[in-house]
Amino acid sequence: MKSTRLEAFSDGVLAIIITIMVLEMKVPHGAELGALKAVAPVFASYVLSFIYLAIYWTNHHHLFQATEEVSGGILWANLYLLFWLSLFPFTTAWMGENHLASIPTALYGFVLLMAAVAYYILERTII
Repeated sequence: MKSTRLEAFSDGVLAIIITIMVLEMKVPHGAELGALKAVAPVFASYVLSFIYLAIYWTNHHHLFQATEEVSGGILWANLYLLFWLSLFPFTTAWMGENHLASIPTALYGFVLLMAAVAYYILERTII
């Protein structure tokens, strides 16, 4: 398989993940600036996750610049990465809606860790 197909698929998955995350944010009740205080933890969680996803997307792009053909191992390693990234909307929303409570935040950290492990596996499979 050409790497362009995998890149396009991955770009689409990441776009959907970001879209789901932003749709999880609820509009605050009230028109005053004070109404934003209630949604601040959710917004902060979204910003953090968006930055992580942007970093993964950029690194993924650069990694595949040097890849012309995709082997089965690369395909599965990439899917493993996308699996962990696809959990970002759930853990982001849970952490934000619970104002950074310990269990949701720990799960968020675990998902971040596993995404990093998955990216490392993808990187080692390609290089």
